[in-house]
Amino acid sequence: MESVHPGNHNLDTLSHSQISKEEETFPSHQLYTFQAPWLVYGLAWCNRVNSPYSLALSSFIESCNNKIILVELNDKTEDFQQVVQVDHPYPASKVAFIPDYSGTRPQLLATSGDALRIWEWSNDNLKSKALLSTNPESEYCAPLTSFDWCEVNPATLCTSSVDTTCTIWDVETQQAKTQLIAHDKEVYDVAFQTGTDKIFASAGADASVRCFDLRNLETSTILYEIPDDSTPILRIGWNKKEPNYMAALVMDSSKFLLLDIRVPSLPVAEMEHKLTNHKRHKSVNAIHWAPHSSSHICSAGDDCYTLIWDISAIPRPIEEPILSYQSDREVNNLQWSAADPDWIAIAAGNKMQILRV
Repeated sequence: MESVHPGNHNLDTLSHSQISKEEETFPSHQLYTFQAPWLVYGLAWCNRVNSPYSLALSSFIESCNNKIILVELNDKTEDFQQVVQVDHPYPASKVAFIPDYSGTRPQLLATSGDALRIWEWSNDNLKSKALLSTNPESEYCAPLTSFDWCEVNPATLCTSSVDTTCTIWDVETQQAKTQLIAHDKEVYDVAFQTGTDKIFASAGADASVRCFDLRNLETSTILYEIPDDSTPILRIGWNKKEPNYMAALVMDSSKFLLLDIRVPSLPVAEMEHKLTNHKRHKSVNAIHWAPHSSSHICSAGDDCYTLIWDISAIPRPIEEPILSYQSDREVNNLQWSAADPDWIAIAAGNKMQILRV
């Protein structure tokens, strides 16, 4: 059964006293579902304020015949409709729209996988604009695991790769500006620090989170390293309102970490992705900070739950989320809408659902 703990829609005013211990059926007007013919993995909200209910989805099919589709919520029918579909070789490791909220730039969509692909969405068409590779002379290059648009300068994008490197791209000139060896092993994620185009962090198979300053690439800072362990760190994300804080997701773990870059090597907190009355510990697969609040973060995982946490009480332990939603399949991915922060999108099996929080 799909259910949610009721709560105030304004996350900044939520408190633990407002949590109902009894789960209720999620109201239909607060939940919309798109059924895909394949497993949904990548998902991205359109960042434009005038298109708040448009999303890009990518398939996870174990072949060279994958898909990228754009869907929009129809206000009249209250159903998602597919706008356009394009072929994508290999599953996309990530999809994301350019962070252009005012609509002054072309509406670009980036996807990573065997290469970095830039698409332009115009007049209900999704056209290939560029295919960027660090090895253009060869048909093959090291797979890209992730990327991040720079919000301060949307012409800049950074990719991470299994070949241990990160590459800074100029999307307008379609040229690589900088490439550096970031880790000792595969790099699994990369993210620009909130509010700057000079600093970014990366995470990888060497169990570390590292920070780089493009003004001085001779050195890097190890923000966190799992002690005496080789467990990869798969995902990272900067707090959207407090640039000193970030979150990190460890492979095959039911916990995710909160880090303060001013205090390297020591996590601010280890958050357990579960409800208090649940004894089974399942892996957390995705984390995403609220775009409008410094104290709220969302996690989702193999337990089929999507949980929203209020971390304002840290360093005191945070034992219970302020909001929870249970789907009927494991949740592989989630994204919090920047254009309308009342909504979160999740990928659960072959469903994409948007939830009003």
